[in-house]
Amino acid sequence: MSTLITPLQEKDWPVVAAIYREGILTGHATFQKEIPDWLDWNKAHVPACRFVAKINDGIVGWAALAPISVREVYRGVAEVSIYIKQNNRGQRLGENLLKHLVTASELAGFWTLQAVIFPENVASIKIHEKAGFRIVGRREKIGKMDTSWRDTLLLERRSVIVGVD
Repeated sequence: MSTLITPLQEKDWPVVAAIYREGILTGHATFQKEIPDWLDWNKAHVPACRFVAKINDGIVGWAALAPISVREVYRGVAEVSIYIKQNNRGQRLGENLLKHLVTASELAGFWTLQAVIFPENVASIKIHEKAGFRIVGRREKIGKMDTSWRDTLLLERRSVIVGVD
């Protein structure tokens, strides 16, 4: 079984959105409750840093970067999103997508990547740690999901190529 990683395109959005919805339904992937439409999602994510993983021409996962701020001082800092189709989890697709995304981020000039992950999402934490991310903090009761306060972990990866001067 060979995995192909290609740029995420508008035509991929229906499958990408379905995978995103699967993540939302786990209750441990995001505070987001609704899938944005393509135009809003497209506007919020870096065109050079968004990819899909395909097996036999079918999309099984996606990863993308969103700038954390419009301020010039943070132009090299972005937040990672990575989602894998439920039936394809545990096949190292997340590791491969994240590795690809890290490489693309450095080519695009990003010096710091961050991920905000629920502590219960152990698989995502492990994938990020394998890609060089480290936990830099725990944000307690940072947001409410339905009626429950949730904590998140903040993970960071600093490039050893970009922004080292």
